[in-house]
Amino acid sequence: MKLREIERVKTISKEDFLERYYKPQKPVIIERFVEDWPAFTKWNLDFMAKVAGEKTVPLYDNRPVSHEDGFNEPHTTMKMNDYVALLKKEPTKYRIFLWNILKEVPELQKDFKFPDLGMKLMKKLPMLFFGGTDSYTFMHYDIDLANIFHFQFEGRKEVILFDQKQNDFLYKIPHSIITREDIDFSNPDYKKWPALEKAEGYKTYLEHGHMLYMPEGYWHYMKYITPGFSMSLRSIPKRPKNLARAVYNIIVMRYFDTLMRKLKGQKWIDWKNEQAILRTHKAI
Repeated sequence: MKLREIERVKTISKEDFLERYYKPQKPVIIERFVEDWPAFTKWNLDFMAKVAGEKTVPLYDNRPVSHEDGFNEPHTTMKMNDYVALLKKEPTKYRIFLWNILKEVPELQKDFKFPDLGMKLMKKLPMLFFGGTDSYTFMHYDIDLANIFHFQFEGRKEVILFDQKQNDFLYKIPHSIITREDIDFSNPDYKKWPALEKAEGYKTYLEHGHMLYMPEGYWHYMKYITPGFSMSLRSIPKRPKNLARAVYNIIVMRYFDTLMRKLKGQKWIDWKNEQAILRTHKAI
């Protein structure tokens, strides 16, 4: 893969952000954007265990998708204080994915601000993500193709990004928003996945206080180097083509995929995985 470092700035004005990154749809890391937030000094794993310790949180691991899985259905649940204890004790594949803090712990909203960078953010959908050492998300893009501000708090995380122009090279699973789940994007096997050598994207590491801007529809793979967590704020896609795809994904694609899983079972999953290889190799 041809991966270059994401541009970094210390701080940025709204005008510069819009002109240099939002309009051309380029990712950027803003390193010192949140230092005036109470969350910058308060939010860590111990604090989350304290304020949300008795909350039951949804957990996901890296098992392959099964026809028995529902869309974004968690693999298990756990009390937040038990989960934090697990993160600190040993490496674990369990991750918290799309945890809505406004719904679960409303008082946490006092600890952060919605950035004024010229994008209308969905204020009811701030989401938290947690993971243990070496846990990772499969390469995917968000179903609504949103523009995303991703804020890293405790921990260090590896990030790999691709734009939608790289779809032909990523072994995309049809009727889904993920790539083949058996690809290790941190250390890809190019003999098995030769098309990846043609993919052009970005790679970087996020640490405490960094904010990453991911343009709409960007593929992202994230691997936790150390236990930690982050928060995402999102804005709906503004480009008509992406907005149309987002609507299709939400009201057609996910329900069609769910229906086919019920009708064909594992054969549907196996067919999609095979098609990901056939279509990618045909494209190259």
